[in-house]
Amino acid sequence: MDLHLRGKRVLITGASKGIGAAAAEAFAEEGCHLVLAARSGDALKALAERLRSAHQIDATIAVVDLRKPEDTARLVRDAGDIDILVNNAGDIPGGSIDKIDESTWRHAWELKVFGYINLTRLIYAQMKARGHGVIVNDIGAAGEKFDANYICGSAGNAALMAFTRALGGKSLADNIRVVGINPGPVGTDRHVTLLKTRAKSQFGDESRYREFQKGFPLGRPAHAREIGDLMAFLASDRSGYTSGVIFTVDGGLTAGWA
Repeated sequence: MDLHLRGKRVLITGASKGIGAAAAEAFAEEGCHLVLAARSGDALKALAERLRSAHQIDATIAVVDLRKPEDTARLVRDAGDIDILVNNAGDIPGGSIDKIDESTWRHAWELKVFGYINLTRLIYAQMKARGHGVIVNDIGAAGEKFDANYICGSAGNAALMAFTRALGGKSLADNIRVVGINPGPVGTDRHVTLLKTRAKSQFGDESRYREFQKGFPLGRPAHAREIGDLMAFLASDRSGYTSGVIFTVDGGLTAGWA
């Protein structure tokens, strides 16, 4: 299926690994030109070089910390006109309310919650001035299936779900679509880190984290590329009447997988 994305300019945050890197691959295969943003310059450079060579597209990198307003402003300025924004950067830690103190909570939300909001505010204004655009927010299923052992993430994701629905519910008036994706478990380094935290808390042994994966649908977490491919579809005109909604991709866990 041709998604009609060739030549579009896509900004992806948290692009150095995991879902962000998978999304970059998916958009590159569709002929999009990329702006890849993250804090890890070496990983970004390697990814950009590989995608340029494999798909004959433009791929530039931006080493930024989206907790810093000056970095966010610089990213938007240097990126130029963006057709598609993929908000993906985030590193909210696992832990119950007695484990996540105020400074840790605020530090996490500065990136995953306010980082999405602040970057969206700037990019949305540009898109509105140009008359079109798509914003895809990678949120997380913990925002609808609440987890006391991931309380900071559940609360933050729920806030971003509300933000996505509120903004996307009216954005087509500006010819902009805003959508969200709630991945469940995805086989990334971050997924393993969260499970290790849970295993250490529950069993006293982080090496037992794989025990939590046995009960997943199909006996595995989602592949990052399964999320990246959905991002590309939702950003395309094949999904042109889609806005203000969130797609859950968790193999049925939120729907009541036993």
